[in-house]
Amino acid sequence: MIAGAARADGALLLDAALESIPYGFCVWSADFHLVMWNKHYLDIYGFPARRIEKGMTLEAVVRLSAEMGNHPDQTPEEFLAAYKADLLTNRSGLRAKVRELVDGGRTIETAHVYSPGLGWVVTHEDVTEEIASSEIVQRRKWELEQQNLRLNAVVNNIGQGLCMYDARGRLVVCNAPYARIYGLPERLLQSGTSLEDILAHLFDQGMKAGGDRDAYLRWRRDVSARGEFGKTIHELNGRIILMQQHPMKDGGWVSTHEDITEQRQQEARIAHLARHDALTELPNRIQFLEEMASIEPALTRGHQAAVLCIDLDHFKDVNDTLGHAIGDKVLKQVAARLLGTTRETDELARIGGDEFSLLLRQVAGPADAAAIAERITQAIGTPFNVDGHQVVIGASVGIAMAPADGDTTDQLMKNADLALYRAKADGRSTFHFFERGMDEAIQHRRTIEAGLRLALARNEFRLVFQPLVGLKEDRVTCFEALIRWDHAERGTISPADFIPIAEETGMIVQIGEWVLREACQVAMTWPTDARVAVNLSTVQFKNKRLFETVVAALEESGLPPTRLELEITESLLLADNEPTLATLHKLRALGIRISMDDFGTGYSSLSYLRSFPFDKIKIDRSFMRDLEQKGDSLAIIKAVIGLGHSLGMTTTAEGIETEEQLAAVREQGCNEVQGFLFSPPVAPTRSSPCFARKKTTGCAAPSDPH
Repeated sequence: MIAGAARADGALLLDAALESIPYGFCVWSADFHLVMWNKHYLDIYGFPARRIEKGMTLEAVVRLSAEMGNHPDQTPEEFLAAYKADLLTNRSGLRAKVRELVDGGRTIETAHVYSPGLGWVVTHEDVTEEIASSEIVQRRKWELEQQNLRLNAVVNNIGQGLCMYDARGRLVVCNAPYARIYGLPERLLQSGTSLEDILAHLFDQGMKAGGDRDAYLRWRRDVSARGEFGKTIHELNGRIILMQQHPMKDGGWVSTHEDITEQRQQEARIAHLARHDALTELPNRIQFLEEMASIEPALTRGHQAAVLCIDLDHFKDVNDTLGHAIGDKVLKQVAARLLGTTRETDELARIGGDEFSLLLRQVAGPADAAAIAERITQAIGTPFNVDGHQVVIGASVGIAMAPADGDTTDQLMKNADLALYRAKADGRSTFHFFERGMDEAIQHRRTIEAGLRLALARNEFRLVFQPLVGLKEDRVTCFEALIRWDHAERGTISPADFIPIAEETGMIVQIGEWVLREACQVAMTWPTDARVAVNLSTVQFKNKRLFETVVAALEESGLPPTRLELEITESLLLADNEPTLATLHKLRALGIRISMDDFGTGYSSLSYLRSFPFDKIKIDRSFMRDLEQKGDSLAIIKAVIGLGHSLGMTTTAEGIETEEQLAAVREQGCNEVQGFLFSPPVAPTRSSPCFARKKTTGCAAPSDPH
């Protein structure tokens, strides 16, 4: 009885011990029958107590486990085979762990050990929460590492230097750009390095920060101590660095350091361009007017100064014929030459286009200004050599003296500009001082410009024709069409007054088309087969429809192309302009004759005669005027006539007014003559003898003073 009671007590103690184990526990016999288990084992797998009994086979328990929804990723057969294999491989007494999934997505970790005489002792522990907690920790650790990597990449790849100091002024951390911007050695980049040690090194390397070294150090200490935002600019080894200090709550601070050298250079460049001309690097209008304004107080106290307005003569022809690229190079050379005429105290500026202004701050009187103006006209009048082209231009200069002609910027600039217009009216390439009453000339020009815009619509233009006499034929062979303008208020205005303005404004294109159509129509009314000559401006050749315009004029009038003669000047051929030459060849192919007008007064290069096969060369009237006074004029006339004959071109002498002039050009073999000896320009009436079919060396026509 006592032994039986002892055994019973032992069983109770064993059961109590098994139930106190905080994990599932079971024992399998050597032939895989269930020997013992505890309640935790049943709870882990969800086994009903009534369905688990001692002696159950492992196969039966596995089927029950599958029925409970455990190890869903395997069939009972697969799980049983794997489980037996795990048990059978560990008979050595070593503890082995295996994880399996059970119902609800829980993870169970089993460990088993083989005990001879007993079988396999297996423990079952639910490690779902442990694994989840571990995975969270690992994931947070990975995320933190990734965040640190990203932060490190950002901090070390931004353009700014970045560093952090603690409340004692000790370096906590800095990025690579900070070290690179200042060229700091490794020893000064360690945590704990004091700011003053770093600054001492930088000042030894030549850093400049506004005031002296001690003042800067005191400023940094004060800003740090007060916990304020600070901002300053350093210079080190030619670089400009912006430093900004931002306080932190713990008494430390973060500072950023940015190399702004290129930014400052760009700002300086922008500021320079705002007041300087990009092409010539001279001051522009804004800068010049500011300089003018700065001397106004001195002018009211009697200080003398002068303002010169400078405008290039014939520069538009350079752009029209050689192109703007060559024109720009000419402007650069002009700027250099103008600078060479000035003094150190003078201010030269490019106001716009081909206009320049010069401020003479110190002059004793008009003679000083005149001397400089003379140097300017001489310097610019000397031919320029640009890319193999010889360019001949000039400079007209208007001068206003201060305070005699005004003591304000606006008044002086206006009066110098008025004087410039007078210089241009006086023949260009000269200078002129401001005079009272010049305003009237400007108003006259403005009136002409405004009137030109209405003249065509009001039918205020008319044509007159001056005959050209063939010396061999002894009759009129051609009439040159010349335009006249009968202004509604000012009467007849000379072409010399309005043609230059029409060319400058571009209105010459419309006017030229009218002249061409009108001349062709009038020529068809003549009782003679004489040709009609029409002058073409270089501006008209910029119109891409010039060829079509000429063809349309011929078709509308019915005039044969052989009766039309187009006169151009040498300036048109300044550049080897392919479109211009192509247009000329197309016109000539129609049978139209092409003449070079005013030969000898322009650029006078024989290469122009080789660039296009002209039908005629017209010798300028200026050589006729000088025929008796200058012996070289006859030599030039003889040379031009001989040149024309050798190239198969006829020659026409303009400005024949005396029998002596006629005899001289006849003797040299000139083909045609034109001038008042025969007839001035006349209206195209049938009653005029000039339009009759008969031989003549003169025309009894009414005179036309224009």
